[in-house]
Amino acid sequence: MSLLHYFSKDTNKRARFMFGSIAPIYARVDHSLIKGYEKSIEAVQSEIELKNKSVLDIGTGTGAWAMKFIQKGASKVCGIDLSEKILKSGREKHPEITFKTGNAEDLKNFPDNSFDIVTASFVIHGVKADRRAKMLSEMKRVSKKHVVLHDFVGKTHYIVRFLEFIERSDYKNFKKYFCDELKTNFSKAKRIQSDYGSGIYIAEI
Repeated sequence: MSLLHYFSKDTNKRARFMFGSIAPIYARVDHSLIKGYEKSIEAVQSEIELKNKSVLDIGTGTGAWAMKFIQKGASKVCGIDLSEKILKSGREKHPEITFKTGNAEDLKNFPDNSFDIVTASFVIHGVKADRRAKMLSEMKRVSKKHVVLHDFVGKTHYIVRFLEFIERSDYKNFKKYFCDELKTNFSKAKRIQSDYGSGIYIAEI
């Protein structure tokens, strides 16, 4: 894919280029992501019983976050991502997960109420509020009860801030307004701070 895609106005093209380019590195740092996910998945488990649940993971990457649900007893986990290169690494590392190419703003391949839980880790902060609304609407549509977001909460490390600048994400507005956005779309919403500037947002339909 051409470097010109990084400068494209099409955010999906930019995302595919960026994450396709870093796919080999992303796969290698999977172990460090897993360490950071431990406390976060415990926070989810304290609020939602995960055993025998079906889960859809949006922007799954190599499946590190999705695997946490399997380890907590989820019966079926499907992960979707825009980058086929990253999904290839995921299939090799985590054959327990069903990986598919997909767009979080248009989950047309999944009927209403397809999964007990729909989740995403460090995905939804990357887009503006209008696109977050589309993602939340689709996640809500395909979920039977819960939408779980693992994302920024509290202070963000300066290295992460630099990476978010390169990515051109909307993480500052996300941290400021996302709880209100959830409350607009769901009957119940809760934020739980975890480690490393991250946390869990749990919304209930």
